[in-house]
Formats: sequence, structure tokens, C-alpha cells
Amino acid sequence: VHGQGHFHGLRTTGSPGSGLLQHGAGKAEDTFKTSPFHLDLWFYFTLQNWVLDFGRPIAMIILPLEWFPLNKPSAGDYFHMAYNVITPFLLLKLIERSPKTLPRSMVYVSIITFVMGASIHLVGDSVNHRLIFSGYQHHLSVRENPIIRNLKPETLIDSFELLYYYDEYLGHSMWYIPFFLILFIYFTGCFTPAAGQSRMPLAALLLVGPSSLYYWYLVTEGQIFILYIFTFFAMMALVMHQRRKGLVLDSNGLFLFLSFTITLLLIAAWVGWLWNDKILRKKYPGVIYIPEPWAFYTLHMNNLHAAKGSF
Repeated sequence: VHGQGHFHGLRTTGSPGSGLLQHGAGKAEDTFKTSPFHLDLWFYFTLQNWVLDFGRPIAMIILPLEWFPLNKPSAGDYFHMAYNVITPFLLLKLIERSPKTLPRSMVYVSIITFVMGASIHLVGDSVNHRLIFSGYQHHLSVRENPIIRNLKPETLIDSFELLYYYDEYLGHSMWYIPFFLILFIYFTGCFTPAAGQSRMPLAALLLVGPSSLYYWYLVTEGQIFILYIFTFFAMMALVMHQRRKGLVLDSNGLFLFLSFTITLLLIAAWVGWLWNDKILRKKYPGVIYIPEPWAFYTLHMNNLHAAKGSF
């Protein structure tokens, strides 16, 4: 681990004067030290995002139902549990490897909030995806779903709307806000005065595609475009500000910035493709129209599979 000296502020030995000298030395080290590309962490991070996050609902649908009864956790739930442990660990390792001393308290609070939000989402998402086996359609609102709208007493519908709120709103907010905040905090430490360090190795270029595609899925399925675009704009503003100081992005910062840039292009292509879909337009009214991939799947792909099965 390239995290030497990150906790030097916790040491209390030596005189006050020597502590000040150490702090000054630490600042100088923060200013000029550059990290190599963290291929291991970025690879594990991208891999577990695809397998444990994107793969959750796929595993739940593909694996036999008798292995995971509807009154027990699904395979996707176990994927989510693993994600809730591995992701914060990898985020902490990224922060640990930063060449700059970053605000630890903010990082710790963000990680705690992240785990709590992802855990709230685990429960809500588990029930909502299990409802698919009962005929629940994700492209419709809770009250418009055929299996929900005729429930008696009607207060049961309120309970399902509360579950949807925990899944799609509270859980996503407490999960994704600290997630993007941690990535941005890490990004602030990815600048170097050495222009020669501002390029990505081949391995980073190969990882950009899968990384960008995952962020596209995260933003569209999580309905967090505003959070994503604010983070991206903050990155752009920071890059321009640091450039005036003669600092440029290192390989890790370039990887993250390029991933976010390609993500924006993928989102634009996705929205343009589904721009005239009247059914999805009804579910996603308002100025920002970004359909969820799983809503598209339950609306179009399920119907396509059913049509093929009838022949």
C-alpha cells in the first residue's frame, strides 16, 4: 500500500516545534508527490461494480427460483451484501493511496452514510425486484401496477409506496451522494506539477470503457443525473482552477475524468434513443427525462421474449 505518512498527524511524540516541522514537511510532500496508476484498485473496483451491482438483478432472474424462495433473500441480495462491504473498503484504499492528505473526518462520515444508504436500498430493492415474479412492472408507477392498484385495504398501497420511497429516493440519496463525494475528494488529490505524469497507461485506457459504461448504468438506473452532472462540473471547475496554478491531472485523475466524460456521452445517446417513447415519457415526466434500463427491459424486452415464446 502506498499510504505511508497518511496518519502522521496522529503521532504525538516529539516537541511541538518538531510536530510543526513534520506538518510542514507533510504539506511539501503532498504538493509534489505523484501516485502511479492504481491498476489493481481500479480493476477490482470496476469488476465488482459490474458483478455485484449490475449483476444483482440478472442473477436473481437467471438462477432457479427454487434455490432462493420468495420469502428468503435472493442471489441478488447476497450480491448486494457483498457490494456493501467491498465497495467502501475499496474507496478507503483509494483515499489511502492518495498522494495528498485528504479530510479524514469527511471521508469517514461519507463511508458510514454510504453503508447505511446502500443497506436501506438492499431491503427495498430486494422486495421490489421479487415483485417482478408476481407481475410487477417497473415501467409503471406503484399505484398503476396491476398487482398493486386493487389491493385491499387501500392503505397497503401506501405501504408499497413507502417501500418504493426507501428504495428509489432515500436509499439512493444516502448511497450515491457520499459515493460521488468520496470520488470527488479523491479527485482533488490527483494533480501534479509534472506534465509527464499527465497521461494514462494502456491498462487505464482499456478500463475506461467498462468504467464509463458502469457509470452510465449507475446514473440512469439510480436516477441521479443531477448529482452526477454537479460532480462532473465540479471536476471541470477544479481542473481549470488547478491549471492556472500549473498543475495537471495525474493518470488516476485522468482515468476518473475521462470515465465521467464518456458517461455523459452515453447518457445523451440513451436519452436520444428513447426520446419518443410515450410510455416511458409518462413515467418520467418533467424537464429531465432519463429512463431506467430496467424500466426499458420490463416494458420492451419482456414483451419481446413473450412474443418469441408464443411461436
